[in-house]
Amino acid sequence: MPPKRRPSRGKGDNEGSSSGDAASDTSKVGMFCFCVAAIYGAYITQGVLQEKISTSKYGTEQQRFDHLAFLNLAQCFVCFVWSFIMLKIWPGEPGTEAPIMAYWACSVSNAIGPACGMLALKYISYPAQVLAKSSKMIPVMLIGALVYGVHYSIQEYLCTFMVAGGVSVFAMKSSGTPGKIASPNAPLGYTLCLLNLGLDGFTNATQDALTARYPKVNAWHLMMGMNLWGTAYIALFMFLAPGGGGYDAVGFCLKHPDAAWDILLFCLCGAVGQNFIFLTISRFGALTNTTITTTRKFVSILVSSIWNGNPLSAQQWGGVAMVFVGLSYQIWCKYQKKSSGGSEATAELSSPTRSKSGSKRRKH
Repeated sequence: MPPKRRPSRGKGDNEGSSSGDAASDTSKVGMFCFCVAAIYGAYITQGVLQEKISTSKYGTEQQRFDHLAFLNLAQCFVCFVWSFIMLKIWPGEPGTEAPIMAYWACSVSNAIGPACGMLALKYISYPAQVLAKSSKMIPVMLIGALVYGVHYSIQEYLCTFMVAGGVSVFAMKSSGTPGKIASPNAPLGYTLCLLNLGLDGFTNATQDALTARYPKVNAWHLMMGMNLWGTAYIALFMFLAPGGGGYDAVGFCLKHPDAAWDILLFCLCGAVGQNFIFLTISRFGALTNTTITTTRKFVSILVSSIWNGNPLSAQQWGGVAMVFVGLSYQIWCKYQKKSSGGSEATAELSSPTRSKSGSKRRKH
């Protein structure tokens, strides 16, 4: 009998496959654009609301909302409710939850760190705070090199010094109009930002350890557990500690409903932003998310400066450029490293020598 010929893929099959790939690519692009728009919209709006709440005067008495730590309490509570609802809708696999006590350590730093960032707005502007928080890799690099003996490349040091130099240039030069960017209490504001960065680093390290111990814990479990503890910690401080200001903050919101509305919008923006950050990481990876959030910080500075009439001087714009050139170069270096690693692995797998030696080892 003549050998049976394998059916060949015709033109119609190729066209169907290519059209399917095109539809898949279009879907991915649409989802990516939607995530970018949601993250930009949520956090840019939250940044505008944060500075509005910290600087506006409410009511006929023209009173300012000075209890900025209450924003962190409200944020934790709203994010806890949000994650609780998400877990009810998408519960995940049974038995994946870590014990609630596993979240207490990272919840402490996660509660105190953002509170320091909120208090820093009393002494520095929101653009200055964003730039300071953009230099998160500086304390990480210092701790890694001095404590753990980590060796960093020249490119990584160059990126770090560019960011540090940009922040210094931005902080030392006062703006065209007197403001909080270089006020007499600005050193205290930048100290609070640095404390915020250090606590954020501890939070991230503890979260990594927790997810390594409980691999099936999803983002909603982390969000709910941390915000549950954060709500408890901050509520105990604000309502039980002397001078906590919790009752005064609630009274202010009851007296000024417009302030309460701004706070609610601030919290909802944070919850929506976290939602799409988790979605971006799960669908497109951490490198893509870093690119989005880095460019979002730049847009936040522009929107805040235009919206609040807080113009930046030429020297400060130079500092902005140094920071974001350094961050962009760092992201590009990571992308190049990732690409070269993937190509090397592909070359090794496709190498005839590698294939033959592997087959010989299997024979032995």
